[in-house]
Amino acid sequence: MSEPIAARPAQDRAGIRVICNDHSGRNSREAEAIDLAMKVLGPEAELCHVKGSDIAETARAAVREGYGTVVAAGGDGTIMAVASALNGSDCALGVLPLGTFNFFARGYGIPEDPEGAARVIAAGHSQSIDLGAVNGRLFLNNASIGVYPAILKERETVYRRWGRRRIAAHWSVLKTFWRFRRPLKVEIEVEGQRRRFRTPLVFAARSAFQLEHFGLQGADCIRNGGFSVFVTPDVGRMGLLSDALRLAVKQMRLGEDFELICADRLVIHTKRQRQLVACDGEKFLMEGPLEFTMVRDAFRIIAPAAPDESAA
Repeated sequence: MSEPIAARPAQDRAGIRVICNDHSGRNSREAEAIDLAMKVLGPEAELCHVKGSDIAETARAAVREGYGTVVAAGGDGTIMAVASALNGSDCALGVLPLGTFNFFARGYGIPEDPEGAARVIAAGHSQSIDLGAVNGRLFLNNASIGVYPAILKERETVYRRWGRRRIAAHWSVLKTFWRFRRPLKVEIEVEGQRRRFRTPLVFAARSAFQLEHFGLQGADCIRNGGFSVFVTPDVGRMGLLSDALRLAVKQMRLGEDFELICADRLVIHTKRQRQLVACDGEKFLMEGPLEFTMVRDAFRIIAPAAPDESAA
């Protein structure tokens, strides 16, 4: 987990640093979006195009240098890298959504159009948020093991060929489900009690918006400050394809297509010493067991004010 950064007091902070993955902005749509946002943010905003591996350090440097706001311009992977760097600081996170699904931004009511998102950042209304972590690594929307990391690997191949489109993302899911043959044997520990599962997927969610988007239960677990953990049964390739179709039409069935566990802390034990974990669309190899915890008041996010606040 990122340690708090020694930085300037909040009252001395000013300025906006916009951090963009250098892969973003290469196509005309993303380049135009960034240009529109920078015009709204004005001359006090500084734009940094950096390599993906340099995003977190660029954000940490902004905290040390006294910037009041750091803006993540990109998808959830870019946002996650910036958010991890801001953990424990008094620097606010702004979001310019450029991803495929943008669940994190949409969950906080941040517009997907660049000018709208930039106006929210310029208004500066912020709120403290809680985040999830697995083995100390923060995540925004979800973390999972099993078939989903395989989907991400396939998605990278599909994106390289067809571009970053939602239909390409859905196609990568279907291809991976058809090929997947290796369910996991896991023990999930909650409050000292262990349960054994044979499953292709364990999915820990922290985005109520994402669950409601797919018609899934568990949003209340998240709003109450914990995780919604989905464990799917070992149903083979055809079962996975059936689940994908049910998910697409928002007809997943609790108790049949998945089991739901609500917790604010859990440990997943696997037979493998090292396990590939997907966090917000990025893959990480982690040492087991996998410990999921909540990080309270991780940092402040700039989001639209609630109606009663904006009227005050």
